[in-house]
Order: sequence, then structure tokens, then C-alpha cells
Amino acid sequence: MLRQGLRFLLSRASAATMRWTRQYAADLPAETSGDSKFVDAWKKVIPTIDPPRTPSAYMAPRPPTPSTIPSKLTVNLVLPYDSVLSAKQVDMVIIPATTGQMGVLPGHVATIAELKPGVISVHEGNDISKYFLSGGFAFIHANSVADIIAIEATPVDRLDPNLVQKGLAEFQQKLNSASTDAEKAEAQIGVDVHSALNAALTG
Repeated sequence: MLRQGLRFLLSRASAATMRWTRQYAADLPAETSGDSKFVDAWKKVIPTIDPPRTPSAYMAPRPPTPSTIPSKLTVNLVLPYDSVLSAKQVDMVIIPATTGQMGVLPGHVATIAELKPGVISVHEGNDISKYFLSGGFAFIHANSVADIIAIEATPVDRLDPNLVQKGLAEFQQKLNSASTDAEKAEAQIGVDVHSALNAALTG
């Protein structure tokens, strides 16, 4: 009796899982179909006026997901005022996600990652380029494209160790003498960033 009841519960759970399964982003069609439901509803209410165009009508079709994993990862590193890397074909990037260092290879699962201050390593054959990022976001797409958005990005070899040490000492002093929560938060951010800069130079 117990065995039959267990089989019944498992079959119900399996059916519920199949019923509520939804597609992943990589399984969606590459072409945007437009907001047909909105257009149909509009025509029923106001048939004499053309419906307005929704934001989806202005979006370019999503590029198709390759059937095989590409040999290269396409990387875009963008700042508010500059494009550091544009459609760069690389073997791998390692990004400083808030959850830890994250390596991204061609064929990586679609992911959005928040970035903390740290180093992004761009691997292209035997060449490795390193940039210090102040923070930002990384958007890893299913078609092996990585869009990395940051406020600042500086090649590690252009960092001045003396200025980093000076800035770290100044913010540590500000943190010790801070009297308000706002002053403590501002000083702590400075300490975190300069500690990451120091780690980038020594690591």
C-alpha cells in the first residue's frame, strides 16, 4: 500500500513538473514575433486607429544560438565614455564577480553577474591582458558573446603602486576617524577599492 502511494505521488510530481516547465533563453526563437496579443486587443477596442508600436517592435532580432560551441568567445568591454574592447575574439575571460572569480569560455551558459572591484583577465592564445574594473555587470549570452559594462577600466600595468598605497592609507585613516554612517560607508568603499587595486598589483 505504501509503495503504491509513493508511486502515485511521484507520478503526480512528474506530471506537475512537465506542465510547469518553461523554456530557457537559449531555447527561445531567434526572431522576435512582435506583441501580437497587444495588437489584437487594441484592434478589438479601437479598430479605426493603428496600434502604437511597443518597445519590442524596435528591438533587433536576437542572434541565433549556435548549434555547436564556437571556438572563440566574443567580448565587449564598454565604459560610459569609451569602448575598451569591441567584438574581441578571445579564448577566455576571467571576471571579478561578487560571488568570486568567474571564468567564461565559449558556450558558457547565459548569465548575468554583478562585478566587484577587481581584475578582468582576457586570454587570447598565450597573451593575457589585465584590466582593473571599479565594478559593473557582465552579461553572458547563450551565443558566446560577453558584454561587460563598467564605470572605469584601467590596464593593470598603468597603475601606480605608490598612489595606490597612498590612497589606501588615506581611506583607512578616514575610516578610523569617521563619525557618521555616511562617512564610514564612503571610507569603506575607498578602502575596498584600494585594497583591490593593491591586490591587482601584487597578485
